[in-house]
Amino acid sequence: MIIRKETVSDIEAITQVTTAAFKTLPISNQTEQFIIKALRDAGALTLSLVAEIDGRVVGHVAFSPVIISDGTKDWYGLGPVSVLPEYQQQGIGKGLILEGLSQLKDMNAKGCCLVGHPDYYRQLGFKNVPDLAHEGVPQEVFFALSFDEKRTPHGTVTFHDGFKATG
Repeated sequence: MIIRKETVSDIEAITQVTTAAFKTLPISNQTEQFIIKALRDAGALTLSLVAEIDGRVVGHVAFSPVIISDGTKDWYGLGPVSVLPEYQQQGIGKGLILEGLSQLKDMNAKGCCLVGHPDYYRQLGFKNVPDLAHEGVPQEVFFALSFDEKRTPHGTVTFHDGFKATG
């Protein structure tokens, strides 16, 4: 498996991977591919990585800037992350996320947050932070990972408007 930054020629494959990955998930409104396009079109796709096996894009992860009400800078939102159904449960999503977090740290990011499944994201070091919230999202599915052990922001996190894309 190769993990690399997306190229223009990957865009259609990313759309297909994302659509397939979320197609049958009951928690999804099947808008994730539109979110990625909106982030890309707005220039807010800070980091977009693909997983490639035998020349085929089989996974994707996106990272975009977030706003935190306490004024903390250099935090990013993780998501969507997608893996083709036939390649799931093989560590591809985890590999994409860990590589993305590493690259964010190299960019001097201060942390990352997301909305996701508790059992999965806790394994990757993400935590529920009582003083950090995303409006309208239950605390048990909102996670943060501070790259600075001494400083975790407090307040409300706002994801880019691209997350409101519906089609």
